Amino acid sequence: MLTEINFDGIIGPTHNYAGLSRGNIASASNAGDVSQPRAAALQGVEKMRHNLALGLPQGYFMPLDRPDAAWLETLATTLDEVEPHLRAQAWSASSMWAANAATVSPAPDSDDGRCHLTVANLVTMPHRSHEWPGTLAQLRLAFADPAFAVHGPVPAPLGDEGAANHMRLCAGHGAPGVEIFVYGIGGGRFPARQHLDASRAIARRHRLDPARTLFLRQSDMAIQGGAFHNDVVAVANERVLFTHETAFENREEAHAAIRAIFPEVEIVEVPASAVSLPDAIRSYLFNAQLVSLPEGDGMGLVLPTEARETPSVWTWLEAHVAGNGPIRRLLPVDVRQSMANGGGPACLRLRVVADPATVDPRFLADEAKLDRIAAVVAAHWPEAIAPGDLASAALVRDVRRARAALLDAMDLGELV
Repeated sequence: MLTEINFDGIIGPTHNYAGLSRGNIASASNAGDVSQPRAAALQGVEKMRHNLALGLPQGYFMPLDRPDAAWLETLATTLDEVEPHLRAQAWSASSMWAANAATVSPAPDSDDGRCHLTVANLVTMPHRSHEWPGTLAQLRLAFADPAFAVHGPVPAPLGDEGAANHMRLCAGHGAPGVEIFVYGIGGGRFPARQHLDASRAIARRHRLDPARTLFLRQSDMAIQGGAFHNDVVAVANERVLFTHETAFENREEAHAAIRAIFPEVEIVEVPASAVSLPDAIRSYLFNAQLVSLPEGDGMGLVLPTEARETPSVWTWLEAHVAGNGPIRRLLPVDVRQSMANGGGPACLRLRVVADPATVDPRFLADEAKLDRIAAVVAAHWPEAIAPGDLASAALVRDVRRARAALLDAMDLGELV
Protein backbone atom coordinates (compact mmCIF):
# COMPACT_ATOMS: atom_id res chain seq x y z
CA MET A 1 0.00 0.00 0.00
CA LEU A 2 1.35 3.42 -0.96
CA THR A 3 1.94 5.83 1.90
CA GLU A 4 4.03 8.94 2.48
CA ILE A 5 7.31 8.23 4.28
CA ASN A 6 9.42 11.10 5.59
CA PHE A 7 13.14 10.33 5.41
CA ASP A 8 15.12 12.60 7.73
CA GLY A 9 18.82 13.30 7.35
CA ILE A 10 20.68 12.32 10.50
CA ILE A 11 22.77 15.35 11.48
CA GLY A 12 26.41 14.40 11.07
CA PRO A 13 29.29 14.76 13.51
CA THR A 14 30.84 17.60 11.47
CA HIS A 15 27.86 19.95 11.96
CA ASN A 16 29.38 23.43 12.20
CA TYR A 17 28.58 27.08 11.54
CA ALA A 18 30.79 28.23 8.68
CA GLY A 19 28.16 30.45 7.03
CA LEU A 20 28.68 28.90 3.61
CA SER A 21 25.18 29.28 2.18
CA ARG A 22 24.83 32.58 0.32
CA GLY A 23 21.27 33.84 0.53
CA ASN A 24 20.54 31.86 3.71
CA ILE A 25 20.14 34.58 6.34
CA ALA A 26 20.26 32.29 9.38
CA SER A 27 23.41 30.56 8.14
CA ALA A 28 25.16 33.88 7.53
CA SER A 29 23.99 35.36 10.86
CA ASN A 30 25.48 32.50 12.88
CA ALA A 31 28.73 32.11 10.95
CA GLY A 32 31.62 31.59 13.33
CA ASP A 33 29.52 30.44 16.27
CA VAL A 34 30.32 27.27 18.17
CA SER A 35 28.08 24.42 17.03
CA GLN A 36 26.85 21.46 19.06
CA PRO A 37 26.82 18.40 16.78
CA ARG A 38 25.70 16.00 19.52
CA ALA A 39 22.76 18.15 20.57
CA ALA A 40 21.88 18.78 16.92
CA ALA A 41 21.72 15.10 16.05
CA LEU A 42 19.73 14.25 19.17
CA GLN A 43 17.25 17.02 18.33
CA GLY A 44 16.82 15.41 14.92
CA VAL A 45 16.24 11.99 16.48
CA GLU A 46 13.62 13.48 18.80
CA LYS A 47 11.83 15.03 15.83
CA MET A 48 11.65 11.58 14.24
CA ARG A 49 10.30 10.13 17.49
CA HIS A 50 7.70 12.89 17.58
CA ASN A 51 6.48 12.01 14.08
CA LEU A 52 6.46 8.28 14.81
CA ALA A 53 4.28 9.00 17.85
CA LEU A 54 1.83 10.79 15.53
CA GLY A 55 1.52 7.55 13.57
CA LEU A 56 3.53 8.82 10.59
CA PRO A 57 5.90 6.44 8.74
CA GLN A 58 9.48 7.59 9.24
CA GLY A 59 12.81 6.82 7.61
CA TYR A 60 16.31 8.26 7.75
CA PHE A 61 19.49 8.76 5.75
CA MET A 62 23.03 8.42 7.05
CA PRO A 63 25.47 11.35 7.18
CA LEU A 64 27.96 11.51 4.31
CA ASP A 65 31.70 10.99 4.75
CA ARG A 66 33.07 14.33 5.92
CA PRO A 67 35.50 16.03 5.73
CA ASP A 68 35.53 15.14 2.04
CA ALA A 69 39.20 14.43 1.33
CA ALA A 70 38.37 12.95 -2.08
CA TRP A 71 36.79 16.23 -3.17
CA LEU A 72 39.85 18.14 -2.02
CA GLU A 73 42.01 15.79 -4.08
CA THR A 74 40.15 16.90 -7.20
CA LEU A 75 41.26 20.43 -6.27
CA ALA A 76 44.87 19.22 -5.93
CA THR A 77 45.02 19.86 -2.20
CA THR A 78 44.68 18.05 1.13
CA LEU A 79 43.15 18.69 4.54
CA ASP A 80 46.59 19.64 5.86
CA GLU A 81 47.36 22.16 3.11
CA VAL A 82 43.99 23.53 2.02
CA GLU A 83 42.89 27.15 2.39
CA PRO A 84 40.43 27.73 5.26
CA HIS A 85 37.42 28.47 3.01
CA LEU A 86 37.87 25.21 1.09
CA ARG A 87 38.45 23.30 4.31
CA ALA A 88 35.10 24.54 5.61
CA GLN A 89 33.40 23.42 2.40
CA ALA A 90 34.94 19.97 2.75
CA TRP A 91 33.67 19.72 6.35
CA SER A 92 30.08 20.75 5.64
CA ALA A 93 27.38 18.52 7.15
CA SER A 94 24.74 19.97 4.82
CA SER A 95 23.51 16.57 3.60
CA MET A 96 21.49 16.60 6.84
CA TRP A 97 18.91 18.63 4.90
CA ALA A 98 17.37 15.71 3.04
CA ALA A 99 14.83 17.95 1.27
CA ASN A 100 17.75 18.73 -1.04
CA ALA A 101 18.68 15.10 -1.61
CA ALA A 102 16.42 14.51 -4.61
CA THR A 103 13.20 15.31 -6.41
CA VAL A 104 10.62 12.54 -6.02
CA SER A 105 7.70 11.68 -8.32
CA PRO A 106 5.45 8.94 -6.90
CA ALA A 107 4.42 6.01 -9.07
CA PRO A 108 0.82 7.23 -9.69
CA ASP A 109 2.23 10.32 -11.45
CA SER A 110 4.64 8.51 -13.79
CA ASP A 111 3.54 6.80 -16.99
CA ASP A 112 5.68 3.71 -16.26
CA GLY A 113 4.13 3.16 -12.81
CA ARG A 114 7.44 3.56 -10.94
CA CYS A 115 8.49 6.03 -8.27
CA HIS A 116 11.23 8.20 -9.78
CA LEU A 117 13.98 9.97 -7.83
CA THR A 118 16.56 12.33 -9.35
CA VAL A 119 19.48 13.17 -7.08
CA ALA A 120 20.00 16.94 -6.79
CA ASN A 121 23.23 18.36 -8.21
CA LEU A 122 23.32 21.39 -5.83
CA VAL A 123 25.85 23.08 -8.12
CA THR A 124 25.11 26.67 -7.09
CA MET A 125 26.80 26.22 -3.70
CA PRO A 126 30.38 24.81 -3.64
CA HIS A 127 29.97 23.21 -0.22
CA ARG A 128 26.95 21.24 -1.47
CA SER A 129 28.09 20.55 -5.02
CA HIS A 130 30.05 17.46 -3.93
CA GLU A 131 27.16 15.84 -2.02
CA TRP A 132 25.43 14.10 -4.90
CA PRO A 133 27.77 11.06 -5.38
CA GLY A 134 27.36 10.00 -1.75
CA THR A 135 23.65 10.78 -1.76
CA LEU A 136 23.13 8.85 -5.00
CA ALA A 137 24.86 5.78 -3.55
CA GLN A 138 22.53 5.92 -0.55
CA LEU A 139 19.38 6.41 -2.65
CA ARG A 140 20.30 3.45 -4.86
CA LEU A 141 20.71 1.30 -1.76
CA ALA A 142 17.52 2.42 -0.01
CA PHE A 143 15.40 2.28 -3.17
CA ALA A 144 16.92 -0.67 -5.01
CA ASP A 145 13.55 -2.37 -5.53
CA PRO A 146 12.21 -2.36 -9.13
CA ALA A 147 9.34 -0.18 -7.87
CA PHE A 148 11.81 2.73 -8.04
CA ALA A 149 13.89 4.40 -10.73
CA VAL A 150 16.82 6.33 -9.25
CA HIS A 151 18.50 8.80 -11.61
CA GLY A 152 21.81 10.61 -11.57
CA PRO A 153 21.95 14.41 -11.45
CA VAL A 154 20.92 16.90 -14.08
CA PRO A 155 24.21 18.10 -15.59
CA ALA A 156 25.84 21.37 -14.54
CA PRO A 157 25.49 24.29 -14.88
CA LEU A 158 21.73 23.77 -14.58
CA GLY A 159 21.08 24.19 -10.86
CA ASP A 160 18.81 21.66 -9.15
CA GLU A 161 18.14 21.77 -5.40
CA GLY A 162 15.74 18.85 -5.14
CA ALA A 163 12.41 18.57 -3.35
CA ALA A 164 12.83 21.95 -1.63
CA ASN A 165 11.59 23.45 -4.91
CA HIS A 166 8.95 20.85 -5.74
CA MET A 167 5.39 20.38 -4.46
CA ARG A 168 2.63 17.86 -5.14
CA LEU A 169 -1.14 18.23 -4.90
CA CYS A 170 -3.37 15.15 -4.86
CA ALA A 171 -6.63 13.74 -3.56
CA GLY A 172 -4.60 11.35 -1.41
CA HIS A 173 -0.94 10.35 -1.33
CA GLY A 174 -1.63 7.17 -3.30
CA ALA A 175 -3.75 8.92 -5.94
CA PRO A 176 -2.44 10.54 -9.15
CA GLY A 177 -1.12 14.01 -8.40
CA VAL A 178 -0.26 17.35 -9.91
CA GLU A 179 3.43 18.16 -9.61
CA ILE A 180 4.58 21.76 -9.24
CA PHE A 181 8.18 22.71 -9.94
CA VAL A 182 9.21 26.14 -8.62
CA TYR A 183 12.20 27.86 -10.21
CA GLY A 184 14.00 31.16 -9.82
CA ILE A 185 15.61 33.65 -12.15
CA GLY A 186 18.98 35.16 -11.29
CA GLY A 187 19.75 38.72 -10.37
CA GLY A 188 20.19 40.72 -7.20
CA ARG A 189 22.48 39.96 -4.28
CA PHE A 190 21.34 36.35 -3.80
CA PRO A 191 21.40 33.65 -6.47
CA ALA A 192 18.38 31.76 -7.77
CA ARG A 193 19.29 28.14 -7.11
CA GLN A 194 16.64 26.21 -9.04
CA HIS A 195 16.80 26.58 -12.81
CA LEU A 196 13.78 26.13 -15.06
CA ASP A 197 15.63 23.90 -17.54
CA ALA A 198 16.68 21.58 -14.71
CA SER A 199 13.08 21.29 -13.51
CA ARG A 200 11.85 20.57 -17.03
CA ALA A 201 14.50 17.90 -17.50
CA ILE A 202 13.42 16.18 -14.28
CA ALA A 203 9.76 16.23 -15.32
CA ARG A 204 10.65 14.57 -18.62
CA ARG A 205 12.92 12.07 -16.91
CA HIS A 206 10.18 11.16 -14.43
CA ARG A 207 7.75 10.60 -17.32
CA LEU A 208 5.17 13.02 -15.96
CA ASP A 209 2.01 13.97 -17.79
CA PRO A 210 2.57 17.52 -19.13
CA ALA A 211 -1.13 18.23 -18.57
CA ARG A 212 -0.64 17.60 -14.84
CA THR A 213 2.70 19.37 -14.40
CA LEU A 214 3.27 23.04 -13.60
CA PHE A 215 6.37 25.24 -13.63
CA LEU A 216 5.96 28.34 -11.47
CA ARG A 217 8.43 31.13 -10.87
CA GLN A 218 9.37 31.93 -7.29
CA SER A 219 9.16 35.64 -6.64
CA ASP A 220 12.39 37.58 -6.76
CA MET A 221 11.18 39.40 -3.65
CA ALA A 222 11.16 36.10 -1.75
CA ILE A 223 14.59 35.03 -3.01
CA GLN A 224 16.21 38.38 -2.25
CA GLY A 225 14.45 38.40 1.13
CA GLY A 226 16.19 35.16 2.11
CA ALA A 227 13.81 32.46 0.82
CA PHE A 228 16.62 30.58 -0.88
CA HIS A 229 14.26 27.64 -1.55
CA ASN A 230 10.54 27.60 -2.29
CA ASP A 231 9.90 25.55 0.85
CA VAL A 232 10.81 28.61 2.92
CA VAL A 233 7.64 30.34 1.64
CA ALA A 234 5.28 27.54 0.53
CA VAL A 235 4.44 23.91 1.31
CA ALA A 236 1.75 21.57 -0.08
CA ASN A 237 0.05 18.46 1.22
CA GLU A 238 -2.74 16.57 -0.51
CA ARG A 239 -5.37 19.21 -1.48
CA VAL A 240 -3.83 22.08 0.53
CA LEU A 241 -1.28 24.65 -0.61
CA PHE A 242 -0.02 26.66 2.38
CA THR A 243 1.79 29.74 1.10
CA HIS A 244 2.93 33.25 1.86
CA GLU A 245 1.48 36.05 -0.21
CA THR A 246 4.93 36.83 -1.67
CA ALA A 247 5.87 33.25 -2.62
CA PHE A 248 5.25 33.40 -6.37
CA GLU A 249 6.04 35.88 -9.10
CA ASN A 250 2.76 36.92 -10.75
CA ARG A 251 0.85 35.55 -7.76
CA GLU A 252 -2.65 35.73 -9.26
CA GLU A 253 -1.53 33.97 -12.43
CA ALA A 254 0.20 31.26 -10.40
CA HIS A 255 -2.90 30.63 -8.28
CA ALA A 256 -5.10 30.55 -11.38
CA ALA A 257 -2.80 28.04 -13.07
CA ILE A 258 -2.92 25.79 -10.00
CA ARG A 259 -6.73 25.98 -9.82
CA ALA A 260 -7.07 25.27 -13.54
CA ILE A 261 -5.07 22.06 -13.31
CA PHE A 262 -6.28 21.00 -9.83
CA PRO A 263 -9.68 22.60 -9.06
CA GLU A 264 -9.91 20.82 -5.70
CA VAL A 265 -7.01 22.82 -4.29
CA GLU A 266 -7.48 24.83 -1.11
CA ILE A 267 -4.99 27.69 -1.13
CA VAL A 268 -4.28 28.87 2.40
CA GLU A 269 -2.44 32.13 1.90
CA VAL A 270 -0.87 34.10 4.73
CA PRO A 271 -1.04 37.81 3.86
CA ALA A 272 2.08 39.93 4.22
CA SER A 273 0.01 42.37 6.26
CA ALA A 274 -0.43 39.69 8.93
CA VAL A 275 2.99 38.01 8.74
CA SER A 276 5.78 39.93 7.06
CA LEU A 277 8.21 38.12 4.78
CA PRO A 278 11.06 38.66 7.30
CA ASP A 279 8.92 37.13 10.08
CA ALA A 280 7.99 34.19 7.85
CA ILE A 281 11.65 33.54 7.05
CA ARG A 282 12.90 34.14 10.59
CA SER A 283 10.36 31.71 12.06
CA TYR A 284 10.43 29.21 9.17
CA LEU A 285 6.64 29.13 9.29
CA PHE A 286 6.47 27.47 5.87
CA ASN A 287 9.54 25.30 6.29
CA ALA A 288 7.29 23.05 8.33
CA GLN A 289 5.99 19.57 7.68
CA LEU A 290 2.37 19.80 6.62
CA VAL A 291 1.19 16.25 7.25
CA SER A 292 -2.02 14.23 7.06
CA LEU A 293 -2.71 12.88 10.52
CA PRO A 294 -3.88 9.26 10.80
CA GLU A 295 -7.48 8.27 11.49
CA GLY A 296 -9.07 11.27 9.83
CA ASP A 297 -7.72 13.85 12.27
CA GLY A 298 -7.07 16.38 9.51
CA MET A 299 -3.72 18.03 8.92
CA GLY A 300 -1.02 18.94 11.38
CA LEU A 301 1.84 21.40 11.01
CA VAL A 302 5.15 20.21 12.45
CA LEU A 303 6.94 23.52 12.85
CA PRO A 304 9.97 24.89 14.70
CA THR A 305 9.59 26.33 18.17
CA GLU A 306 10.77 29.64 16.69
CA ALA A 307 7.31 29.96 15.09
CA ARG A 308 5.70 29.95 18.53
CA GLU A 309 8.18 32.62 19.63
CA THR A 310 7.30 34.96 16.73
CA PRO A 311 4.11 36.83 17.79
CA SER A 312 2.76 37.61 14.32
CA VAL A 313 3.21 34.00 13.20
CA TRP A 314 1.64 32.38 16.26
CA THR A 315 -1.27 34.83 16.29
CA TRP A 316 -2.08 33.98 12.66
CA LEU A 317 -1.76 30.23 13.25
CA GLU A 318 -4.00 30.21 16.31
CA ALA A 319 -6.65 32.21 14.45
CA HIS A 320 -6.48 29.77 11.53
CA VAL A 321 -6.97 26.75 13.79
CA ALA A 322 -9.77 28.47 15.72
CA GLY A 323 -11.47 29.28 12.41
CA ASN A 324 -11.58 25.59 11.42
CA GLY A 325 -9.01 25.94 8.67
CA PRO A 326 -7.50 22.77 7.15
CA ILE A 327 -4.55 22.86 9.58
CA ARG A 328 -6.06 21.42 12.73
CA ARG A 329 -3.01 20.90 14.99
CA LEU A 330 0.12 22.95 15.63
CA LEU A 331 3.04 20.71 16.57
CA PRO A 332 6.22 22.62 17.54
CA VAL A 333 9.54 20.73 17.64
CA ASP A 334 12.97 21.84 18.84
CA VAL A 335 15.48 21.80 15.97
CA ARG A 336 17.38 24.91 17.04
CA GLN A 337 20.80 23.65 15.96
CA SER A 338 19.52 23.06 12.44
CA MET A 339 17.60 26.34 12.44
CA ALA A 340 20.77 28.25 13.34
CA ASN A 341 22.31 26.92 10.12
CA GLY A 342 19.20 27.80 8.10
CA GLY A 343 17.17 24.57 8.03
CA GLY A 344 13.78 23.94 9.63
CA PRO A 345 11.79 20.72 10.06
CA ALA A 346 10.96 20.48 6.34
CA CYS A 347 14.61 20.91 5.33
CA LEU A 348 15.49 17.83 7.33
CA ARG A 349 13.18 15.47 5.44
CA LEU A 350 12.57 14.00 2.00
CA ARG A 351 9.00 12.86 1.27
CA VAL A 352 8.71 9.57 -0.62
CA VAL A 353 5.31 8.06 -1.45
CA ALA A 354 5.91 4.32 -1.64
CA ASP A 355 4.97 0.93 -0.26
CA PRO A 356 7.22 0.55 2.81
CA ALA A 357 7.69 -3.11 1.85
CA THR A 358 9.68 -1.97 -1.21
CA VAL A 359 12.15 0.14 0.81
CA ASP A 360 15.34 -1.35 2.26
CA PRO A 361 14.24 -1.87 5.89
CA ARG A 362 17.57 -0.62 7.20
CA PHE A 363 16.40 2.90 6.28
CA LEU A 364 13.01 2.67 8.03
CA ALA A 365 12.72 3.93 11.60
CA ASP A 366 11.17 2.42 14.70
CA GLU A 367 11.76 3.24 18.34
CA ALA A 368 14.46 0.59 18.77
CA LYS A 369 16.44 1.87 15.80
CA LEU A 370 16.14 5.46 17.00
CA ASP A 371 17.40 4.30 20.40
CA ARG A 372 20.39 2.76 18.65
CA ILE A 373 21.10 5.94 16.69
CA ALA A 374 20.79 8.10 19.81
CA ALA A 375 23.19 5.85 21.72
CA VAL A 376 25.85 6.13 19.00
CA VAL A 377 25.41 9.90 18.81
CA ALA A 378 25.66 10.28 22.58
CA ALA A 379 28.83 8.17 22.67
CA HIS A 380 30.66 9.45 19.58
CA TRP A 381 29.43 12.82 18.27
CA PRO A 382 31.53 15.85 19.31
CA GLU A 383 29.88 18.00 21.93
CA ALA A 384 31.04 21.22 20.29
CA ILE A 385 32.94 22.44 17.22
CA ALA A 386 34.45 25.92 16.98
CA PRO A 387 35.66 27.32 13.64
CA GLY A 388 39.32 26.76 14.53
CA ASP A 389 38.66 23.09 15.27
CA LEU A 390 38.30 22.29 11.57
CA ALA A 391 42.10 22.24 11.27
CA SER A 392 42.42 19.55 13.97
CA ALA A 393 43.69 16.19 12.74
CA ALA A 394 42.43 14.60 15.96
CA LEU A 395 38.91 15.87 15.27
CA VAL A 396 39.09 14.47 11.74
CA ARG A 397 39.82 11.04 13.21
CA ASP A 398 37.05 11.40 15.79
CA VAL A 399 34.30 12.35 13.33
CA ARG A 400 35.23 9.58 10.92
CA ARG A 401 35.13 7.04 13.75
CA ALA A 402 31.77 8.44 14.83
CA ARG A 403 30.23 7.95 11.39
CA ALA A 404 31.75 4.48 11.07
CA ALA A 405 30.24 3.54 14.44
CA LEU A 406 26.79 4.64 13.23
CA LEU A 407 27.05 2.72 9.96
CA ASP A 408 28.13 -0.36 11.87
CA ALA A 409 25.29 -0.02 14.37
CA MET A 410 22.73 0.28 11.56
CA ASP A 411 24.25 -2.54 9.42
CA LEU A 412 25.03 -0.12 6.60
CA GLY A 413 28.70 -0.87 6.08
CA GLU A 414 28.28 -0.57 2.30
CA LEU A 415 28.21 3.20 2.75
CA VAL A 416 31.72 3.47 4.23
